[in-house]
Amino acid sequence: MTRPGQPLYPRGVSRQSSPERSPTPGLLLGLVITLAAVVAYSAYITWQVAGLRKLQSELIDRNRKDSLQLLRIQNDLNLLAVAMRDMIDNDEPYPLTAWSAQFQRIRTDLDDAMRLEAGLAPAGRTTEQSASLSTSLAQFWDAVDRVFALAGSGREKDARAQIQLSLQARQAALSTTVARFLVQNSENEEQAAQRIIQIYDRVQRQVYVFLAATLGAILLTGFSMIRWNRRLFARMAELSERRSELAQKLIATQESTLRYISRELHDEFGQILTAMGAMLGRAGAHAPEGSSLRTDLHEVRQVAQDTLDRVRSLSQALHPVMLDEAGLESTLDWYIPTVERQTGITISYEKDGTPFAVDSGAAVQIYRVLQEALNNVARHSGAKQAWVRLHFLSSELELEVEDHGGGFNGQPVKQGIGLVAMRERSELMGGRIIFSIPSEGGTLLRLTAPREKIEVLDAETNPNDKKDHGIAGR
Repeated sequence: MTRPGQPLYPRGVSRQSSPERSPTPGLLLGLVITLAAVVAYSAYITWQVAGLRKLQSELIDRNRKDSLQLLRIQNDLNLLAVAMRDMIDNDEPYPLTAWSAQFQRIRTDLDDAMRLEAGLAPAGRTTEQSASLSTSLAQFWDAVDRVFALAGSGREKDARAQIQLSLQARQAALSTTVARFLVQNSENEEQAAQRIIQIYDRVQRQVYVFLAATLGAILLTGFSMIRWNRRLFARMAELSERRSELAQKLIATQESTLRYISRELHDEFGQILTAMGAMLGRAGAHAPEGSSLRTDLHEVRQVAQDTLDRVRSLSQALHPVMLDEAGLESTLDWYIPTVERQTGITISYEKDGTPFAVDSGAAVQIYRVLQEALNNVARHSGAKQAWVRLHFLSSELELEVEDHGGGFNGQPVKQGIGLVAMRERSELMGGRIIFSIPSEGGTLLRLTAPREKIEVLDAETNPNDKKDHGIAGR
């Protein structure tokens, strides 16, 4: 709390704070960068997934389908090998031409398998390799045609010799080529599997990197927000403290001025009017009985007396002398009936607990809070009855003012100067003030002030009051 005479701003602190740059552009830039990173990474992941899908569909699946056709070709070649072996053994009492139909079925199946396999051949196979297989198979069937031509002309011995010398060798070469293609497909599948694993590993590493970068951006933004919020709240706390110091200084100055004016009215003008009344009384006593002068002096004396009463009432309203002379309880005992007569509101006043002395500095704050509360009841609530309760507790003093009038009507309370002043006065005593709505409606004000703070406040306030009074008197 700033004492009277103490500067509001400490030494070395500028009264005007330099304008601070808003964090909004930086935060917006961080948001744009984060969104751009998210979009870019999403596009990259989509591209990786598309490549992985293409690798699986165009390489692995195609390679497997090609292997199935190669196995089909290999199976047909094995059937041809078995048939040629039977033709050479000559254990069957059938001519060689009897195998012509079986060879034709195998040839048809082989041609179909070769056609399908040519469309599924992997990209790793060269054109020469595919052409070599087709050429070898065509040559094999040419040799088969010649064998069956020899057998058809009755030269079965020469035909069997051709089978041994040419067909079996060509069939073995074809089987070797197909087996080599199958091995090549297996190697391609292994390489594709390795590439898929590498893609997964790369994407996983990049996910970790992206998550780390995103977390870093979030932490950076969070720390920036925390920093700006701390500065903002510190600034708000500083402004609130300055506002509170200014309000308390104004309240202290106001009370000091009102006390000075009250004493001047009571002492100076009161004594002057009292002296005037006495002088008029003596002058009237010397005037002739029944004369108009005696009547005029009496009227002037009555006017002086009325003026003296008004001056004393105004002095009490500005600062009740009873607070300094008789204390808080006696002042409230006098003030509450006065408010009843002035406003026509019935006020129920209750006291409980063991009374203790309240210093004049705290007493004037409590008196002003009660004064403002009862003025609000009279001007705004529309109530015809109010309750004032003063509780002397072991550790604090509690004042309650309740009415069942209009209250807040569910609307937000406008922080007028009166409410602000009441809150500041409560803080001057280290207490608190709470506004609530009782069950019957209206307004309930509860002021609490710690007893030890009130007692300490006397030592801190009275010297300043005397100092302010002395300054005002000069």
